Amino acid sequence: MRSSGRNSRGSGSGSGGNNYRGAGNRRDEQQQRAGRPRPEERRYDVGGGPQAGPGPKAGPKGGSQGGPKGGSQGGPKGGSQGGPKGGGPKGGTAKSGAPKGVGGRGRKPNAPARPREYEAQMEERNRARHDKPRIALPKTFGEVEGERLQKVLARAGMGSRRACEELIDQARVEVNGKIVTEQGLRVDPEKDEIKVDGLTVATQSYLFFALNKPAGVVSTMEDPDGRQCLGDYVTNRETRLFHVGRLDTETEGIILLTNHGELAHRLTHPRYGVKKTYLAAIQGPLPRDLGKRLKSGIELEDGYARADHFRVVQNTGKNYLVEVSLHEGRKHIVRRMLAEAGFPVDKLVRTAFGPIALGDQKSGWLRRMTNTEVGMLMREVEL
Repeated sequence: MRSSGRNSRGSGSGSGGNNYRGAGNRRDEQQQRAGRPRPEERRYDVGGGPQAGPGPKAGPKGGSQGGPKGGSQGGPKGGSQGGPKGGGPKGGTAKSGAPKGVGGRGRKPNAPARPREYEAQMEERNRARHDKPRIALPKTFGEVEGERLQKVLARAGMGSRRACEELIDQARVEVNGKIVTEQGLRVDPEKDEIKVDGLTVATQSYLFFALNKPAGVVSTMEDPDGRQCLGDYVTNRETRLFHVGRLDTETEGIILLTNHGELAHRLTHPRYGVKKTYLAAIQGPLPRDLGKRLKSGIELEDGYARADHFRVVQNTGKNYLVEVSLHEGRKHIVRRMLAEAGFPVDKLVRTAFGPIALGDQKSGWLRRMTNTEVGMLMREVEL
């Protein structure tokens, strides 16, 4: 009676008496038939093959657990989960034995989804890892110093970098007296002397301005009496500028402002004799030998003064507009010379300082000098 009960309980599990599985195994078999993986298959990826079936052995041609050609769980050519042509990578109905999961993003089948909070934390950690500030590494030994020559030229206003490279290719650029023909040469703008077509290139640390000074402006950067001065035109400059030479309060015309001390010193030194040109309004009639007298020298209380050039620009009745050029820079020199010759000056305008001309610049306007003008000034005083 007891043995018959055991046989009755295990009679539905397989074709032979050795395939006793019990009620729990029948539930697993029903889950497999429904396409759901068993617990051990959730932990591991079960590959296909003849040994994929969990049963011990099967009959030669079939049974409930699989033979060489069939069965419910795995043989070489059939079954719901295991052989090469059955439930493996290329066949069968169940997908739990496949080497790759079907849950997306590499997750195993039927794996629980990650919470949104966890995904957000992962995203924040990734961003924090990539958003860290870059660490300034120390300079390695033997690192090349200086700036590329074409970059220095472009910043100085010689054109774009490509245009500056063409200047180098045309052998028009020289550094410290040597013509440069190779690209990428590194220079120090503060120490190296750079020239283009023989004219010195001004670096970014120096400023050069030309002001058309109106009448009534004092030629100082500050005036204790509160009068209008040159400093009123450059109050918004971060770098301190100073004027090159002076002009009388009532004299108009061009005056240079810069922070290049050596250039300013040489432009005003008698040794270099930088020529200044003036237009003076006087009353005639003028004798024909007035220009000769001015060129030969007019005796003043502090010595002789000579003009380099004199000509009549315009004449309307008794009103004459004359041009006088000289390289001296003594106080009121033009006014004193013409007054000593017998022709007091009604109005005086300086129209050129060396190679820098006033042109059509309006009264009271300040303009930045071009690099070519700066180069001509430096060549004038041998810089």
